[in-house]
Amino acid sequence: SFSMYIAERLDGFEARMPPGGLPVPTGPMGIDGRDYNMFPDFYKQVLEHNPFANVIRMPPRVCVAPIKYVGQDKVRRDIANLKSAMAAAGATDAFLPSAGPIPMFQNEYYKSEEDFILAFGEAMREEYQAILDAGFALQIDLPRLVSLWDERKTWTLADYRKWMENRIAQMNHALRGLPEDRIRFHTCYGVNFGPRVSDLQLADVIDLIFTIKAGAYSFEAGNPRHEHEWRVFETVKLPDGKTLIPGTITHSNVMIEHPEAVADRMERWINVVGVGNVMFGNDCGFQSTAGNTEIPVSVAEAKLKSLGEGARIDPDPAARPRARRGCGRPGLGPHRQYLRGAHAQHRGQRGLVGRHDTSPAGRSRRLVQLHLEGGHSGCYQLRRPASPPDCPSGPFDHRS
Repeated sequence: SFSMYIAERLDGFEARMPPGGLPVPTGPMGIDGRDYNMFPDFYKQVLEHNPFANVIRMPPRVCVAPIKYVGQDKVRRDIANLKSAMAAAGATDAFLPSAGPIPMFQNEYYKSEEDFILAFGEAMREEYQAILDAGFALQIDLPRLVSLWDERKTWTLADYRKWMENRIAQMNHALRGLPEDRIRFHTCYGVNFGPRVSDLQLADVIDLIFTIKAGAYSFEAGNPRHEHEWRVFETVKLPDGKTLIPGTITHSNVMIEHPEAVADRMERWINVVGVGNVMFGNDCGFQSTAGNTEIPVSVAEAKLKSLGEGARIDPDPAARPRARRGCGRPGLGPHRQYLRGAHAQHRGQRGLVGRHDTSPAGRSRRLVQLHLEGGHSGCYQLRRPASPPDCPSGPFDHRS
């Protein structure tokens, strides 16, 4: 997991074995959180067949000295691996993810939590800069920005938004001076197979997320709790120069999405924000921790295949007799011509191999990103036709 990977790259921490030893992990399921207390029978059943029982366990870290980045060799290895994969695939651009600048560890050294977080972010800047200097886009991963809500059972939404504002300010401090158009931000709710009624809704926090110093924002939109959230952008304006990366397949269950369903999801997002302002991928990586059994590789690969097939579906309505014609939301009319499967590229150890350009010139092309935690990746390009489809008006063309 990112929390343990970063423990190898930062000095100033020591492993601290809890009394009684390490418990059996429960992954991101939020034991005793909001969702657990609403559906205790479900979570009891899951824990009796715990998919995290064989996860590699590591004791938690505690900060006991000044924080210093010592992961130079490891990030150079990551960069070399990705460049090798790009050369084999013929790709020209890529991104590498890195842990967000907000620590999950305990502090016993710095005088305040604020000082601790700022020092952590300063150390992580070295990895961020190394990724950017290598010519890659940088993805900042911080699932807990939204997923921590489940644990904070006594907090109101106003309390949680205030906490988010503080964390975003600290994150932006760590990202200061870095090129926003080469930074992507990802947040999610972890690989939680639960009912997830307690998830925040995008409308609750999207205004705060847009204050993060990034050019693109990746979030869950391919599962039953969040699939409807394209509607948020019927009333919320996407800031100029920003790109959305909604998921169109999910990591939160093992059912394989039908390609037609994937294409329909793409259509709705394109209609509401415009083809030049959206990429597509999966909700999150398919494995949260080494050694787990959440999503078998065969299932993950089938989901990625469905994502690619959805992007390739014939845009001609006549070829799809069940499709509703025209431009009306959420019809499957002429905007489907924007979905052109171009190519698949694989084997980027920690990142997506493919083209990524959030500059204004680059917004005439977009990627459908395919992302499998642990190494499989690829992309499909969406090409803008020479002239827009015949569509009188509507949510599609307000940013096209």
